[in-house]
Amino acid sequence: MKKIILICVVALSFFACKSSATAADSDTLSTKLDKSSQVAIKGNWILTDVSYPGSDYIKVNSFDIADSKCFIGSTWSFISNNNKGNMSLNAAGCTSFQSPIVWSINNQGLFVLKILNEGEKSKNVKSGYLLTVANQTENSFQLIDQINVGGQTKSVTYQFQRSN
Repeated sequence: MKKIILICVVALSFFACKSSATAADSDTLSTKLDKSSQVAIKGNWILTDVSYPGSDYIKVNSFDIADSKCFIGSTWSFISNNNKGNMSLNAAGCTSFQSPIVWSINNQGLFVLKILNEGEKSKNVKSGYLLTVANQTENSFQLIDQINVGGQTKSVTYQFQRSN
């Protein structure tokens, strides 16, 4: 019985992947913006937690960059007047990564994120990520992504805290 459970857990870990519904295209990126939500996110933030069902058994490759746990402790900067910023991953035991980003929050409450290569213009990046903004306060907010795990949709929650 233990072998069957272990095999199922290992199989599920191979099938945890990004849902195609979360890929943002240029039509979604042109939606009107929610300026008040964007202004509230302006500033420097630390991603303090990543949670999802089965996180002890399933690895999630967040934003096609690294294991989701490598994002804990990452720093994010959001500039609301030009929708630019940057992100930096420096978790111990993980590969360091930093990148400029372009972001916005549309009127449907979706956080639109483009991760850029150094020197790349956002207009040349035709895809990105759509996440739901939740529980937004002055000092914290969540971004929720939907992934496919073994044919089922699961929520990955990224918890942000304002940095000083």
